[in-house]
Amino acid sequence: MAVRLTLFMSRRMSLRRWDESGMLDRELAVYRRLVERGVDVALLSWGGPDERAYDIAPIRVLYNRWALPAELYERIFPLLHARWLSRRGIYKTNQVDVGLQAMLAVRWWRNPLVARCGYLWSDFRARSSGTDSPGAQAARHLEARLFAAADRIVVTTTGMAADIAGRLPGLPAATIVPNYVDTDRFRPDPSMAKDTDVLFIGRLAAQKNEEMLLKAVEVAGVSLVMVGDGPDSAMVETYRQRLGARLTWHRRVPHTDLPGLMRRSRLFVLPSLYEGHPKALIEAMACAMPVIAANAPGICEMIRDGVTGRLIESDPGALAASITGLLADPALAERLGAAARAAAIDNFGLDQVVEQEAALYRGLAQEWGLT
Repeated sequence: MAVRLTLFMSRRMSLRRWDESGMLDRELAVYRRLVERGVDVALLSWGGPDERAYDIAPIRVLYNRWALPAELYERIFPLLHARWLSRRGIYKTNQVDVGLQAMLAVRWWRNPLVARCGYLWSDFRARSSGTDSPGAQAARHLEARLFAAADRIVVTTTGMAADIAGRLPGLPAATIVPNYVDTDRFRPDPSMAKDTDVLFIGRLAAQKNEEMLLKAVEVAGVSLVMVGDGPDSAMVETYRQRLGARLTWHRRVPHTDLPGLMRRSRLFVLPSLYEGHPKALIEAMACAMPVIAANAPGICEMIRDGVTGRLIESDPGALAASITGLLADPALAERLGAAARAAAIDNFGLDQVVEQEAALYRGLAQEWGLT
């Protein structure tokens, strides 16, 4: 009998929202590979009847086909989807914010729970709102409840695992399963001409520190392609008018089109103030792009300065100098890019990550007698 896995999508997330953000293929890749390895996968979506437009068989989709109010659906979904959720299988959270809903399903149907998170919600809340802010305190409380209730804790970095161990002693050590990249799809293509100096991909928000990049581009006199949308869009529009043809801005780009953008760009820049385990950075590395990134939490663990990329401090002048310096030294840029791709293959390859996940589920299923 195959291992059954139910992924609880992030709270209020849906296939439609994944699709609209251009991330549907990337988010589904690991689950499609798990199906090939004998895992019977279902996604618990918080979307409504329009989810039926997405045929991702053999992956099942559980969704709010009754168009109930979101708050009501969140309270009674274990009964609405009892035909699937009551079966013996494993539940998994995509992020911490859906922890209450996952624990509710566990109370109803007594299945094992994998508490997975790509970033620590409490850390992001503390950095954006303050360590003692209500949001940060609520996030720490939810993490404590969720991790204590879980049969396995899965995080993407050693830093996250150490944070949990320090705050919540007595819990089993977290398993580290990094974010993944399909290194066959995200690969260099030397035959493609470079028509852009700098590429940035990310949500346009204070965390990403994209204004520092825009200031640096203005000083350096180089061209920039930005991919992203968010609360800082008005600021980016102001710079677009100021920089003219030197700034090309795409609010959304399908994930399948990102490798082409990366192959046509000379540098990838990520100036974030903090990150969890940034997927776009991994994909740029896999495309052998020379990377310039902030020496910030979640990034400095991934980039070895001078080996797989360049780490800079949060200063527009320093970033401008690093951009112009690396553009003027193509031999160094090539070495950094080649080392970055090797690191991506060694540490973040899709097949490697899928095997880690499959082994985790096989072990938990055996422990619970699910197979």
